[in-house]
Amino acid sequence: MNEKLNTFQRVRELKGWHAVAFATTLVQRMQPNFALFRDTTDYDDEGQFNKSLEALWQWLTPNSGKINFALQLDKVEEITPDAADYQSYGVYPAIDVTISLASTISLIMNEEPQGAVIVSKLSQGCVEAFVELVNEEPLESQQIKSHPLMEWEVAFQNELIDILATMRPSAQSVKQLRAMALSEGVSNIGIECT
Repeated sequence: MNEKLNTFQRVRELKGWHAVAFATTLVQRMQPNFALFRDTTDYDDEGQFNKSLEALWQWLTPNSGKINFALQLDKVEEITPDAADYQSYGVYPAIDVTISLASTISLIMNEEPQGAVIVSKLSQGCVEAFVELVNEEPLESQQIKSHPLMEWEVAFQNELIDILATMRPSAQSVKQLRAMALSEGVSNIGIECT
């Protein structure tokens, strides 16, 4: 079995807080993809993406209050861009991260028990599409898997799972996960964090 499949299997084994923490960390890491799309197209989400992402971090923090996730999900669905409305490639990573955000909210609401797996696959799929875009020739599956961006993505996800294995829900854990998501200063496809 290849490493990519092992990663997805490991993600499937995450439950509850750990699954949401995994997915939220990946969404935070992909957030610059949405920000770049928003900034280059004048797409006005009225800050909703970041508000909904902040709600996820708030949920992960013990004793942080109640959040209406049904409302958050509706708002995320409203801000998910439609690829047919845009000519630029940037809409696709933006769609990937908004669907990831919605999947994480659905995981919290117990509507999508595999939400963390969906986010994992969307994050890797986003990298795969980007790698194919920037290469002049079509790539074989093994070439994509061995591309430095894909190797980095898989390594990040596995490291995150390893860290979560010993982590307990706490404000300090949330702080550590956020720092990890932002530690490289770029998104999963190399978009600089601002």
